[in-house]
Amino acid sequence: MINKNNKYLGAALVTITVAGMVAAPQAMAKKAKKVQASTISEYHHSVTTTRSNTSAIEAQLRALEDEVASLKAQVKASAPTAAVVSADSQKIQELDAWAASIKADHVKHEKHHDKDNMLYFRGGFSENDRSMAATTNTLQNGLVTGTTAGHTSGWNFGAGIDFNLNDNLFGLMDKTQLLGELDLNYVDLGTFKSSVVQNVGVPLSSTATQSMLRISASPKIKFLKGSAIRPWIIPVGFTLNVISPPSQLNTITELKPAMNFGAGLDYNVWKSLYIGADVRYFLATSQLDGTNVNGLTAGGLVGFGF
Repeated sequence: MINKNNKYLGAALVTITVAGMVAAPQAMAKKAKKVQASTISEYHHSVTTTRSNTSAIEAQLRALEDEVASLKAQVKASAPTAAVVSADSQKIQELDAWAASIKADHVKHEKHHDKDNMLYFRGGFSENDRSMAATTNTLQNGLVTGTTAGHTSGWNFGAGIDFNLNDNLFGLMDKTQLLGELDLNYVDLGTFKSSVVQNVGVPLSSTATQSMLRISASPKIKFLKGSAIRPWIIPVGFTLNVISPPSQLNTITELKPAMNFGAGLDYNVWKSLYIGADVRYFLATSQLDGTNVNGLTAGGLVGFGF
């Protein structure tokens, strides 16, 4: 009985072992398949992820390339050409030169204290073309008995004022002022013996002073504005001559219009103080009842700019 049971138990063990041996490869195959499937899935996922990352990187690279290309285009568009750079450089040089000239003119102006207007006083030598005939010494046919002729030489003193009208002669000449001048000038031609009254055949004579006042209004052209030395000219101006004593006997007039011409220079000594030279000639186209008022004045001046 025991032997029989042992036989049955041994047969059962053999059957289980054989069944296990048969089932083990199948289970291992299934496990291998599962592992293979998992590996393939993970590989596909990795490949997919890698491809996705690569695509993203490529997209970023393309975006960067596009941005760089855009920046290059902007830089190229904004970069000036050689011609533009040359033109701009020339303009800058011209502006620098202009600024330098303005600064130099300003410095020179400050150095010499050049002023646009001036009050001046002038005086010196006077010379008439000939002595003036007066009521107190001259008849139409000669001297009154007991009198003498007047002198031709004398001295003068006067004052005037210059008003600035334009700084460049209305665009015709740089640094050239056009001024309006008003001038008052007294001329003294000395004394002479005068007499128009006779007492019992004896002339009564006395001493008289021959003088003249000249009132002039003239355009004055003054050169080299901003310089210490400034020459000037009066091309032609208007003068009213007032003589004393009046013209010869039997007429008795004292006013005679005339023209005046002049030239000179001013020198800026210090701040608004000027000194200078002044020469003028006065010309009337006709005589004043036989009296000649033409003459020359020459001398110096002292001026105050403002």
